Amino acid sequence: MKQVTAASKWVSKYFTLLVVVAAVFAFMVPAVGLAIVPYASYLLMVVLFGMGLSLNVADFKRIAKNPLPVILGTVAHYVIMPSLAFLLVKLFHLEGALAVGVILVGSAPSGTSSNVMAFIAGGDVALDVSIGVLSTLLAPVMLPLLVSFLAGSYIDVPAAAMFFNTIKIVLLPIVLGVVLHTFFGHKLDKVNQVTPMISQLAILTLIVAVFSANHATFTNAATLLVIPVVMLHNLCGYALGFVFAKAIKLDHAQQKAITFEVGMQDSALAATLALKFFTPQAAVAATIFSIWHNLSGSVLAIWWKGRDEKAVKEVEATTQSVA
Repeated sequence: MKQVTAASKWVSKYFTLLVVVAAVFAFMVPAVGLAIVPYASYLLMVVLFGMGLSLNVADFKRIAKNPLPVILGTVAHYVIMPSLAFLLVKLFHLEGALAVGVILVGSAPSGTSSNVMAFIAGGDVALDVSIGVLSTLLAPVMLPLLVSFLAGSYIDVPAAAMFFNTIKIVLLPIVLGVVLHTFFGHKLDKVNQVTPMISQLAILTLIVAVFSANHATFTNAATLLVIPVVMLHNLCGYALGFVFAKAIKLDHAQQKAITFEVGMQDSALAATLALKFFTPQAAVAATIFSIWHNLSGSVLAIWWKGRDEKAVKEVEATTQSVA
């Protein structure tokens, strides 16, 4: 079990690098990923089942005990990111599947990677996790509604089918995981040590599938235009999330949590729905976002932690000199 736990920690530590490696591998050997595409939904269900196993009734009681920051953070997420996606699509004159893909990413709930980034940065992890849970639970309603409203002019959006499939893909695995955790509790501790690795491997496999499905189109001009759109989407999400958290006077740790929760998306869910309901090209934005937000999130988290530690040392030095 120690070896498995060590492997899980290794995958978590180098996950950003592994995402890049998976993308390069899929680009070089596309045939492997094409065989995975039909199973994309099941891969995501594995990820969300792992999320459910990590939750228990106490997590939901925590949300109910102090709901305002969680609600405000979730509202900010579902207002800022879809709005940014729509504006960027208009600004860069994206059309068709590429436009839908960007809006689909913007309409997704917050990504699980944000929890890790909030932890590294010294943010309020409990708040981060709570917003992630609430935004994910709302996804079956919010995601089809937002995509239909914002992307309906680009492509026919099967909102009802998306709603029921999102319930199946998102809610059922989470509920099953929560139920098992509630009834079996600490008996699942060993399982929960490896579920992060299993979830991350499932996401890597999904990235391979999407890159392989888009192998022929990744180098054309229209697809390459999505890269700056995705980067701006993510970075502006961070900036607006931070400004929002500061404006409503949350403390510094909470500001960090809101920043990551707003700016980081569940790109795996967006990619899965793009493959299921639209075209492989609609999954391009989600795949690029998955790579980029892990890179940008890691850099921001490390910089933030370093800056805060430096500020603390300066205060301590000043206090000692005065004394």
